[in-house]
Amino acid sequence: MTEEQFSSYHPPLPPTTEEDRFSWLRLLRSRRVGPTTFRRLMHEHGTAQNALAALPEVARAAGVEGYEICPPGVVEAELKAAKAAQARLLCLGDADYPAHLAGIPDAPPLLWLLGDPALLRRPMIALVGARNASSLGTRMARALAQDLGTAGFVVVSGLARGIDTAAHLAALPSGTIAVMAGGVDTIYPAENTHLAGDIARQGLRLSEQPMRLTPQARHFPRRNRIISGLAQAVVVVEAAAKSGSLITARDALDQGREVLAVPGHPFDARAAGCNMLIRDGAHLVRNAEDVIAALPALTAPQPQPDLCDLMQQPAPPPKRSLRETAALHSQILDRLGPSPVAEDQLIRDLAASPGEVAPVLVDLELEGRINRQAGGLLSRVN
Repeated sequence: MTEEQFSSYHPPLPPTTEEDRFSWLRLLRSRRVGPTTFRRLMHEHGTAQNALAALPEVARAAGVEGYEICPPGVVEAELKAAKAAQARLLCLGDADYPAHLAGIPDAPPLLWLLGDPALLRRPMIALVGARNASSLGTRMARALAQDLGTAGFVVVSGLARGIDTAAHLAALPSGTIAVMAGGVDTIYPAENTHLAGDIARQGLRLSEQPMRLTPQARHFPRRNRIISGLAQAVVVVEAAAKSGSLITARDALDQGREVLAVPGHPFDARAAGCNMLIRDGAHLVRNAEDVIAALPALTAPQPQPDLCDLMQQPAPPPKRSLRETAALHSQILDRLGPSPVAEDQLIRDLAASPGEVAPVLVDLELEGRINRQAGGLLSRVN
C-alpha cells in the first residue's frame, strides 16, 4: 500500500437506512473517534454496526479500560434537535456530498445542513480574513464576493465577524455557504444571528459538529479545513502574522488548493499575513478577475467517484505480534512531540509501511496519547 493510499482510504459506502445513519452518527460521536479513525474502523469492520461492536475491544487492546461507546440516547437527542431545526444529515458517499471535500484525507463523515444543498454542486471560492477588519478590507471582501458571485462562484466563509461577515452579506443574492465551528443551529458570534438566518433561507449553513454545540477555541482549526476543502481556492483578504486565516491557507496548500492573498500596507499588522503569503508564492489579488485567472484548470466540474471504485477496499494489513506492536508504539511516541509532524513524514522516518503504522496510530489516539490535527498532522499529548 502506498502512502497516498494510506492517507486517503476510499470512502465507505453511504448508509442506506435510518438504522445505518443512526449507527454512523453513534460511531462518530463515540469518544476519541474522529474522521480519520472513523474511516479506519469502517475499512476494517465493513459497517458502522460492526465497528461499534468492535470498538470497546479495540480500545481495550490499546490499553483503555472501561471504554464505552456513545449511548443511543445522545444520538436520539441530536436527531430530535436536528428535526426541530429542520437540519438535514449528509453522509460521506451520498450523491450530494461535495466531491472536492470528499477528496481530502480527513473529510467529515457526516455534515448537518441548513439551507439549499444544491449550492454544494456549484464551484466554490473561500474568502477569509481578519475579524477586526479595516474599512478597506471589508470593502475589498464585499467587492470580491459580489463579483465572484456574478461570475457563478459560491462564496464560502466561516460566519465570523469582519471579513467573513462582509463576504457572506455581499454573496447572499448569488449563493454563499457558512461553515460553522459549533452546531449548525448554534450561532456564533451572536451578532450574526440575523445574517445566519438569511443564509439558511437563501444560502447554506453546514457543520460536522453535534447539534446545539457551542463552539470552543479548538473547534475553529478543524472547521477551517472544511472551508478550504469545499473550495477550489482560498482568498485571504486581511490576516495578521498569526491568525486562523493562515491556518486555513495552510490547510488549502495541504489539500492542493490555490492560495491567493490581497496585499496590504507593510505597517498594518492586519496585512502582515497576506504579505507573507504573497512573499511565499501566493497569487496576488487586486480584483475578482485575478482570482478567476488563477483557476483556469480548476473550474470544470469534478467527476464523481465510481461506485465500483468505492467498493474496492485495500486488503487489511498483516497481524503483528504484541512485542512488535509495543515496540512500534514506543518508536512513534519517541518521534512525536508537542510540535505537529506530518503523518507521511512519520511513516518515512519509521521506515515502516503505512498498513503497519495505521492501526497503531488508532490505538494511540484512542488511548489519548496522540492528537490528530488538520492537514494530516500528529502531535504527542504530554
